[in-house]
Amino acid sequence: MVMIRLARFGARKQPYYRIVVIEKDRARNGRSIEVVGTYNPRTNPATVDLKHERIAYWRSKGATLSPTLAKLVAKHPVTAAAEPAVEAAAPTATQVADPAAA
Repeated sequence: MVMIRLARFGARKQPYYRIVVIEKDRARNGRSIEVVGTYNPRTNPATVDLKHERIAYWRSKGATLSPTLAKLVAKHPVTAAAEPAVEAAAPTATQVADPAAA
């Protein structure tokens, strides 16, 4: 069974967490399948960086969230600003017409 949970990194008394997709039976800091975000509780306010599209992908494949991570995801939902914006292409020379020629 696959889980999405926190893996602790950082020095002693300076925790920093990666949000990882990992087999449930593996150790907390064992080899993960994919890193889908980071969490730094030492900043004020705590810094959370989530790849929402990858979390949604793994949840669709049957991965479960740890209770702690479920709270973090609920606090930091997907926002319109976080979604990638599609930029409009610049007009080509044929599309830009001289208004006097028309």
